[in-house]
Amino acid sequence: MPASAPQRPWYREPWPWILMAPPAAALVAGAALIWLAVTTADGPVAEDYYKQGLAINKVLAREEAARRLGVSAEVEIGSGKIRIRLKGQAPEALFAHLAHATRAGNDQRLRLARSPDGVYEAELQPLAAGRWRIAIEDPQGRWRVAQEAP
Repeated sequence: MPASAPQRPWYREPWPWILMAPPAAALVAGAALIWLAVTTADGPVAEDYYKQGLAINKVLAREEAARRLGVSAEVEIGSGKIRIRLKGQAPEALFAHLAHATRAGNDQRLRLARSPDGVYEAELQPLAAGRWRIAIEDPQGRWRVAQEAP
C-alpha cells in the first residue's frame, strides 16, 4: 500500500481563499460607501424649486440692469474680511451673498458698509474649501452683479 500524503486543513489550501476574496472585497467596498454617504450628506434640493425657476427672469433682469448702469465690482477676500470696490453707482451699503457650489449650509449673506475711501468692507467667516459664487446687490434690489469669488 502506498503511503498517502498527509491531509492539509482547508485554510491551508489556496482555493477557498480565492473564492472568498471577491465577496469579502464587496463587503469592504460597501461599508466604505455607506460611511462616505453618511458623513458627506448632500444639501437638499430647494423645496420651492419651481418658484425659483420662475424667478430666474427677475434675477436676469437685475443683472442686465447692472450692465446698463455700468456697475461692476472687484472683490478681495482675505484675513477675515471681504472688500469690494464698486464701479458705477455707489449706494451707502451693499449686500453680498457668498454661495458655495455644493454645500448650501456654508453660504453667507453679508451687509457691507462703505468706508470713507469708497471701498465696501465686512467681516467674513472662514470659507470652506471649494468653489464660491458671490452675488452683490444694492439695498433696494434694483441691480445685481454675480461672479466667481476669488
